[in-house]
Amino acid sequence: MRKRGCGSAGHTRMCQVFIGKGVRLKTIGLIGGMSWESTVSYYRIVNETVRDTLGDLHSAKIVLYSVDFADVEKLQSSGSWDAAGDLLASAAVDLESAGAGLIVLCTNTMHKVAPAIESAVSIPILHIADPTAVAVKARGLTRVGLLATRFTMEQDFYRDRLAALHGIEVLIPDERDRLIVHRVIYEELCLGVVSDSSRDEYRAIIDRLVQAGAQAIILGCTEIGLLVGPADSTVPLFDTADLHARAAAYWATSDDTGQAHPDDGRER
Repeated sequence: MRKRGCGSAGHTRMCQVFIGKGVRLKTIGLIGGMSWESTVSYYRIVNETVRDTLGDLHSAKIVLYSVDFADVEKLQSSGSWDAAGDLLASAAVDLESAGAGLIVLCTNTMHKVAPAIESAVSIPILHIADPTAVAVKARGLTRVGLLATRFTMEQDFYRDRLAALHGIEVLIPDERDRLIVHRVIYEELCLGVVSDSSRDEYRAIIDRLVQAGAQAIILGCTEIGLLVGPADSTVPLFDTADLHARAAAYWATSDDTGQAHPDDGRER
């Protein structure tokens, strides 16, 4: 299905308003709730970036569809990815109908079903791996460690995109460390629990990835930035939630209605 931006026929009036000379503010469709803890960060970062870009009292035009994460987690655990894709595709259709000109899926793991979402709508999806890769390459880096859910670390949908489209080599923790990273995400961070002991465990895992040759670390779950930051690593950390949200905001404020604004390469 042909993708179209907000500037296409039939979408202009719904998706953009003109703010001053030559500035279009387009509507972002967020699929959130996975978990809502990180969706809050998306909402804040998108609005802050729009405000900083346009000044004055400007804020983002956002349509949010927040799912029940318990339903999604059951589908993940049972391997029912087709059903999960149908669920999120339905959310994307509703967002397009509500006037969104871009779909932003506020989670890394569920990009496994991005093709199902793309086939259901006629507006583009901003894949979370792409602005992350732009930021990594802007720093001249080619080998990264990945911290994420077990699904994202162990399956190929995410790592292969970074390698095939962007030439970035991805290292993942060993099995024991993967279990720790995954457990902390689902049993703590998604519930709003931020633990010093878990931060120490993540620091040790980051150190082991650096020792294995990682030049930087991708925080490949949108909740991980709630736990660790630059002070917890000897190499740059790239927070996917932050980079994804900023890229969406740049798209919304850009004159180019077909692509997201390139990120400036800042890491968390």
